[in-house]
Amino acid sequence: MAETQQRADGERLVDPIPLRPDFEQTASRIAVAGHPVHAMTVAFPIALTFCNFGADVFYWWTGDAFWARAAVWASGMAFLIGLLAAGSGVMELIMVPGIRARASTWTHAVIAVVLLSILGANWGYRLLGYEAAVLPYGVLLSGLCVIMVGATGWHGGKLVFDYNLGTSNGS
Repeated sequence: MAETQQRADGERLVDPIPLRPDFEQTASRIAVAGHPVHAMTVAFPIALTFCNFGADVFYWWTGDAFWARAAVWASGMAFLIGLLAAGSGVMELIMVPGIRARASTWTHAVIAVVLLSILGANWGYRLLGYEAAVLPYGVLLSGLCVIMVGATGWHGGKLVFDYNLGTSNGS
């Protein structure tokens, strides 16, 4: 199933990656009862990132300290559970040759590492004073995290739904 293209001078180019014998090995190896751990754990940091942004907006709107406290908890848990999701993703990357062979997997991994860095900075910034941290930088950081989680999730979704990477059966 290798893609071929023809250059202007008539030479045929063949993509060598799909010709590798392990290219079709894409089934998840980090799973519980057949359910891929990475796919199960990424939902929490995604949801908590949106909760963090929502709490920041509600604090900005109401001035109620509850929302600033909720934002510090949401940002911290998004970062910590994100580390767990990243760990399972890295294990999949290392252990499954068909996942490792695709460039789009590496794009997803790089964007996810950037997201985790911003989530960690967002949480760390809030630990010194959660109410003072919200405006303006806290809400800006959480907004950037929402954008980054959207990009990371879109790439991850493409890997699962278009290429069947990291699924329980690999097909």
